[in-house]
Parts: sequence; structure tokens; C-alpha cells
Amino acid sequence: MEITFDTNRLREECSSFRLLVKRYGERQAKKIRQRLDDLRAAAALEDMRYIGGRCHELKGDRQGQLSLDLVHPYRLIFEVANEPVPRKPDGGLDWKQVTAVRILGVEDTHE
Repeated sequence: MEITFDTNRLREECSSFRLLVKRYGERQAKKIRQRLDDLRAAAALEDMRYIGGRCHELKGDRQGQLSLDLVHPYRLIFEVANEPVPRKPDGGLDWKQVTAVRILGVEDTHE
């Protein structure tokens, strides 16, 4: 899958294990790298449903965003970067057709 980042700072941080460790600690940094590797290896977003950890669409004011579990309570937040966003006939996201994502950040979505 193709991965882009919302900001240059986020791209640089996610490209450097040292910077990830500095900001999030070693355990979280390893999990972030693992999730990014999982996304890169996936042919489509649908593949993420079958790896360890939960990948799901967010609701409410975060509609259009998705999250991947990291070390609790943090999540890797991203959105579909395909243009147009692939949709099923019922309007839902077609996970089988999503081949590009934009990483938005690492957050505790329950705060």
C-alpha cells in the first residue's frame, strides 16, 4: 500500500526510529514501525483486517478517519488517500479497493 503523511514533520518522525523513541518511548516506537510496515506490505486496506490488532473506521467528528491499535491507549490515525475514495454501492468504504493512505498522527482517541 502507498503511504503518505499529513505533514513533513510526521513523515520525518516516522522515518526515524530514534525520533520515534524520543517522542513515544521504545515500546510504542516499535509498535508504530510495525504498523507502518504492515500497511506498506498490504496490497489493500482489507488485508489489515487479518493482522493482529484492530483496524477500524472512526465515527462522529472523526468520520472519514481510521485507526490501528498501538500500545493502549494510543492509535495510529489515518485516512484513505485514494482519489476518489473507493465506495461500495451502499456508500460504505470499499476496503478491498483502498491502496493508499495518509497518516495523520498518533493519538489517544478516547481523551
